[in-house]
Amino acid sequence: MAVMSPTQRSLAVLRERYPLVQVVERYIPQARKRIDLYGIADILCVSESEIVAVQTTSASNVSKRIAKITESAALPILRKAGIRVLVHGWRKNAKGRWTLREVDLS
Repeated sequence: MAVMSPTQRSLAVLRERYPLVQVVERYIPQARKRIDLYGIADILCVSESEIVAVQTTSASNVSKRIAKITESAALPILRKAGIRVLVHGWRKNAKGRWTLREVDLS
């Protein structure tokens, strides 16, 4: 069984909710660095009624991601445009199952 990343787990959940789901994080090989959309989003979701930007991480890093997004100059613009901003934090529960903590920063 392949090990799934937080992004892969979030994609599985989001594809059940939205008709259009796309990874928008880019990898820059020369810098060996990942670049998020607007510095805050790994995944973009679109339905007929909403657009959602999602940052995904491990549960232990949720507070760091919230701080990063809250400090971003992009957040007020995205909010004003009506784009929802979510943080997905993944952890294993006592039974060894992955659980999602979803924080809405909209």
